[in-house]
Amino acid sequence: MLRYIAYRSVVAIFLVWVVVTAVFLLLHLIPGDPAELLLSQGSIAADPAAVAALREQMGLNAPIWQQYLDHLGGVLTGDLGVSFRDGAPVVGQIAQRLPRTLEVIITASIIATGIGIPLGSYAAIHAGSRTDSVISFLASAALSTPVFVVGSVVILIFAQKLKILPAGGYVPFSEDPFGHIQLLLLPAGTVALALLAVITRMSRASVLEVLARDYIRTARAKGLPRRRILKRHVVRNALIPVLTILGLEMGTLIGGTVLVEFVFNWPGLSGYLVNAVDSRDYPEVVGIVMTISILFVFLNLLVDVINAALDPRISLVRG
Repeated sequence: MLRYIAYRSVVAIFLVWVVVTAVFLLLHLIPGDPAELLLSQGSIAADPAAVAALREQMGLNAPIWQQYLDHLGGVLTGDLGVSFRDGAPVVGQIAQRLPRTLEVIITASIIATGIGIPLGSYAAIHAGSRTDSVISFLASAALSTPVFVVGSVVILIFAQKLKILPAGGYVPFSEDPFGHIQLLLLPAGTVALALLAVITRMSRASVLEVLARDYIRTARAKGLPRRRILKRHVVRNALIPVLTILGLEMGTLIGGTVLVEFVFNWPGLSGYLVNAVDSRDYPEVVGIVMTISILFVFLNLLVDVINAALDPRISLVRG
């Protein structure tokens, strides 16, 4: 098991390096000069002397390999540089916004997992029944509905009609715990709906696959109680693909909650990334993407370790 964890950790570090390097190079291949973009005002071109001075200040006149080495050294020491736009440290901005995005994702994941796994398992156990058809239809409908439509609908229902939750905004938990939770519920619920559909469908498919295996038929033939079979043999083995897809979805959501943050005016990391890309702020973009990549890889590493704990054969095969 320890050998397997060490192997997966080395692979994770390598993947993070590859992603950070690729993003850094791709940003420098995009046409346009960030210094010129920052100094331009609408259709008025920037002064060439001012552009040259700003490029020197940003370090953009150095060779790309030198910029890469400087950036890589900063990353290794925890220094992601400062924003081209306002000179604020990138690490500080990420540290401020990342917990807000993670809060939405973790809350949504808890809701989706707590409802989706039992719901999908129930549908699989009663496969072919009317209940199974209803659950499958609702999951497909939720999965195919755009997130901005869901967000608009929940605002209309819970904020405008029922007036039981605020439409959007943000307040720190330390200032107003109850108000913070109220503001969190709608964006987290919006994200949870699509994730719930994925978890439900995956749970149903996984449980159906496990129920069809030989050792389940053997357990039934031995006369083991149905509850014991489901608890000890079906659920544990069916959780492995569900946890895998949950880890992938959570990693994707870290940088993919842009519309949710926009609809509910939630100041998270995704909106920060969009603004950074729009202004060609290299330190911000590279810092945010690197953070998302590390979290994505860490989540998948964590899922691999949990899966290996549930099924030791995984560590023997892959380690």
